[in-house]
Amino acid sequence: MMTRFRYGLVVGKFAPLHAGHERLLHAAQAQCEQLFIISYTLPEFAGHEPERREQWLAARFPAATRLVVTTGKVLQWRAAGLQIEPFPHNDAPDDVHRHFVAQLCLHVLHNTMDAVFTGEDYGDGFAAVLAADFSQHLRAPHAVAHVYLPRPQAPDRVSGTLLRQDIHAHRQHLAPEVYGDFIGRICLLGGESSGKSTLSAALAVHLGTTYVAEYGRTLWEEKAGDLRYEDLLLIAQTQIRHEEAASRRAHRYVVCDTSPLTTLFYCLHYFGQAEAALFELALRPYALVVLCAADFPFVQDGTRQGDAFRQLQHAWYQRELAERGIPYVQVTGDVASRLAQLDALLGR
Repeated sequence: MMTRFRYGLVVGKFAPLHAGHERLLHAAQAQCEQLFIISYTLPEFAGHEPERREQWLAARFPAATRLVVTTGKVLQWRAAGLQIEPFPHNDAPDDVHRHFVAQLCLHVLHNTMDAVFTGEDYGDGFAAVLAADFSQHLRAPHAVAHVYLPRPQAPDRVSGTLLRQDIHAHRQHLAPEVYGDFIGRICLLGGESSGKSTLSAALAVHLGTTYVAEYGRTLWEEKAGDLRYEDLLLIAQTQIRHEEAASRRAHRYVVCDTSPLTTLFYCLHYFGQAEAALFELALRPYALVVLCAADFPFVQDGTRQGDAFRQLQHAWYQRELAERGIPYVQVTGDVASRLAQLDALLGR
């Protein structure tokens, strides 16, 4: 397929990367041999950090050359002697941003662009500044075309500002890889026969979202209770993969029946040691950690160890969460009571 341009450029905040951006980027990619994407914003927006924007762009546009700019990177480039102006604030004049982008192209990406793609009328002025800066650097004329790709009109039009106001109300404009990063993971912990799994499933239904079953239990059943030391790290890694997959299908929250912290408990209890990687996974953060109280009679299902073990496990969770500085809420009573307590906490 013939392309119009060798090198094309799209610049944006991508906070978050949404369907409007993706339409522009796909159209640009179709018209050039190599697409370059530059993302920057000053100030940054909470929840849209550079690392996340890089992950979104990498997931959705892996063939593009991506540059996500941070204050730290600009300071490093300037300290290394690169001809980069200070990181401009979002409110800086248009030409300040245009020259800054030209410098990034020349001194960081080491490329001049043949076209810049935008969905705004300002693109003509942007292309003119890039052409002038590239020509001066090359000491030869270098044209930069502006390719205007109009944005859709309402109701299909979407903006980062609108999405940042309520990301969940407009999730249809986000790819699963992007929306998944805005899902709040609710982790339920508890000793054996504390109602944890029952509450996990009920809470997911109550919130209209998905939940992640305890993979350790699944593997334990598959192996007829014969778990080996090396299985425990696998359990934690698989649990996290299941959480991330569920986040792409969830709405606002995903309910997690246990976490790698649970796996760490069993590993230490049964084997007296754990891999460093498992200790690291046990630090995985959650938006809300719920500890289920052992406040009803122990139920023996043929696989559990007894009430004494339940109390030991509950105490271990309390101690570990406190030592790690992880805030948590303890829920008590029957399922309906526990759901009401969580409803109040989540402001529903």
